This record gives sequence, C-alpha cells and structure tokens, in this order.
Amino acid sequence: MREEMPLYYNEKYDFYAVSRHADIERGLPDWQTFSSARGGILEIIKADIELPPGTLIFEDPPIHDIHRRLLARVFTPRRISALEPRVREFCTRTLDPLVGTDRFDLVAAVGAEMPMRVIGMLLGIPEADQAALRDSADESLRTEDGGQMDLRDGAILSNEMFGEYIDWRRKNPSDDLMTELLNAEFEDENGVTRTLTRDEVLTYVTVVAGAGNETTGRLIGWIGSVLAQYPEQRQELVDDPSLIPNAIEEILRLEPPGPSIARYVTKDVEFYGQTVPKGSALLFIVAAANRDERRYADPDRFDIHRKLNQQLTFGLGVHYCLGAALARLEGRVAMEEILRRFPRWDVDWDNTKLAQTSTVRGWETLPITIG
Repeated sequence: MREEMPLYYNEKYDFYAVSRHADIERGLPDWQTFSSARGGILEIIKADIELPPGTLIFEDPPIHDIHRRLLARVFTPRRISALEPRVREFCTRTLDPLVGTDRFDLVAAVGAEMPMRVIGMLLGIPEADQAALRDSADESLRTEDGGQMDLRDGAILSNEMFGEYIDWRRKNPSDDLMTELLNAEFEDENGVTRTLTRDEVLTYVTVVAGAGNETTGRLIGWIGSVLAQYPEQRQELVDDPSLIPNAIEEILRLEPPGPSIARYVTKDVEFYGQTVPKGSALLFIVAAANRDERRYADPDRFDIHRKLNQQLTFGLGVHYCLGAALARLEGRVAMEEILRRFPRWDVDWDNTKLAQTSTVRGWETLPITIG
C-alpha cells in the first residue's frame, strides 16, 4: 500500500488511509484539517456519536488545550519519576517467583498486570480492585472477527465502575491523580473558573486508564517477542543495560502498540493528485510509516543502535501522547528486570495469540520458554 497506493480508499467501509512517513508527519499536527473532535478511532468517527466533554484525545483546540493543561498538571515529570521505585518493586514481586521455572506467559505475568498496577498507583485505586477495572476497560475495546467495537453504552469513554471511586475519593482525599482532578481549578471555555464536574472527572479517568493500560501492556509483549527473534542484540542489552532506553524506542518503531490513528477531514485536501473530500474519515497508518524506507534505512530490521530522533508512535503535535514518559518508564524498567533474571528465552510460537481490537495491536498470550 505504501508503495503502490499511498492514498488508499476503502469502498466497503468508506474511509481513506495514508501510510507514508512524510504524509503522516505533515498530517498529524494539522488539527485544523484533520480533526479529533469526532473521535480518533475509525468506528467512533463513522458512528457520528456525541462525545462527552473532557475526552481530550477526541477534542481540538481551544477546548482540547484547556483539558490537556489540567491533565498535564498531574502528569508531571516529578510524579512520573516518583513511580519508578514502585514499578520496579512490582516487577521484582512478579518476576522473582518465576525464576527457576522453564516456561511462563509473559503477557499474563507482566504485560496484563504492570500497566494496570501503575495506573492504579496514579489514580489511587486499591490493588484489590484494579484487575476488575482493567478487565472492564479491556472488554470495551475487544472486537470479534470482522466485527467492530460496541459503542452503544458509551463504556469506552465513561466507565461507571470508576464512579464509586470518584465519590469515595471526594470524601477521602489523598496524594493521587483522582484527588487532584477533583480539586483542580481552571478557567473553562466560557471564562468561568471552576472545578471539574463528576462526569468530567469520570471521563478523564476512563480515558487515562484505557489509554495507558492496553498500549503499555502490548509494549511489554513486543519486548518479549522481538528480543527472542534477535538473541545477539538481546545479549548486548544484557551486557550493557545503558542501551535499553534506545531499544525501547526501536521496539516502539518496529511494533507500535497503536498502529493507526483516525481523523475527521474538515475540508477538501489533496494527496497524490486526488482529493479527499470534506467529511471523510482518514486513517494515518503509523505502523507503515514507521517502516518507510524513505525515512529509515533497512526499516524492517530491528536495530538497538538505530538513531531515532522522531517517534511517530506517540503521535505528533497537540495530541502527542501525554503518557509517553510513563510508557517509556514502564517499558524500560520491565526490560531491565526481565533481562536481569532471564537473559535468554524462546517463544512458543505455536501457542501465541494476537489480541483483537480496533485500537491496539499486540500479544494476548506469549508463552516463553527459558533456556
């Protein structure tokens, strides 16, 4: 597609797609033309549903900027870096009992658990209840063969399971993201200084939990499968852990957990002599752009020494992923702790399974054998 049809049109589902790095690098920051206000997922754009306020990933400036500034106040570098000892402690607790076993599922052990625990730490949700919330968020993203996500009850954008925590946290404030969101004062789009409503906090928390849980969990699965395919480079990382941060960037490039980003086209726009009409849905296929040989030499090869100065995987422009630093932290700590205990492993490829969702791509099961 990238070579033969750089502007692709799908007649059955009525959407356009671009897959070259230059087109996505130009298009993603241009929110005036490629709008997020109808959603950032193809089904949501096509469904033409009303999105609740506070869904900042599905908003455009100026309202987007107001809501993003609020979240940026709680996603500070200080708060993210303060999580590192707790993330490492979780990895230790999870991986130590597996030392000496000859086989385990990396996704079940770490990928499905760690992001949920970290989001729980941020939000102040008790550990005992985190799994149920994760499963509820995951279920809203699941699809069947040839099917689409279920948008009828709005759970993807507003998970009422978080509601009881919001009500409880209002009476029991703590040093966590939920308490800060409940108390943060801001000037809204009407010039009124106020705090967020309960529904707005609910939407924020649902978006943060959903966005951070699925994607980071898939990253950990890709760490397991990619390093199994490149044992020489894995050994380099064991010998020199300072190479790990760049290895995380390269895995994000090669196997991005979020392979595509959808936008609503607000005016006629031209690609390769063809017009994408106003009102269309357009898919930016980031995973294809990440392997564009116009941008990267030998793009299908994993290379932990590759110089990466522009990462499309977290987006570009006003919608650049707010949780990018947190995802990088989790990926780095997970890789460090896995390699420390398990310098060599193979994947039981016959028993792997890819997760099926409209938004993320990665392993649902990744059984590894320790050698």
